[in-house]
Amino acid sequence: MNTQDAFTYVRNYGRPDLFITMTCNPAWPEITTELMPGQNSTDRHDLTARVFKIKVQKLVALLTKGKIFGDVKCFMYSIEWQKRFASRALTAVVDGKLRPNQIDEVISAEIPNPETDRKLYDTVTKNMIHGPCGALNSSSPCMKEGKCTKNIQGRF
Repeated sequence: MNTQDAFTYVRNYGRPDLFITMTCNPAWPEITTELMPGQNSTDRHDLTARVFKIKVQKLVALLTKGKIFGDVKCFMYSIEWQKRFASRALTAVVDGKLRPNQIDEVISAEIPNPETDRKLYDTVTKNMIHGPCGALNSSSPCMKEGKCTKNIQGRF
């Protein structure tokens, strides 16, 4: 039924302009501050799911009511659970389509400059970067107490 709904959206509104994914971060303060001593986020699936749902609703409101990419004609999403964390795929059809020459204004694939935006730099290097780690690179941003926090150690 969901596939048929998606086909109907495409037929009526055209192909999606945006495909956005969002993954639950178990280190979000909204999660970690509510944990009991000795607990981690995987012990509280209920809390993780609630916080994730709220964040997703905020993202949808930012796109639809905040109109950061323009008027949204329609959108749909699904949530898939990957091991311990939720991931969301959101597609949206925007009125006044994004053009190829506008993409660089919206998407950046660069590590931010730590001198001009320290907070963004810290966020990206803490959460988004992974490379050789473990014995190959013990100073990798993913390393904590000699172990890879992303559970990828030894896969390079």
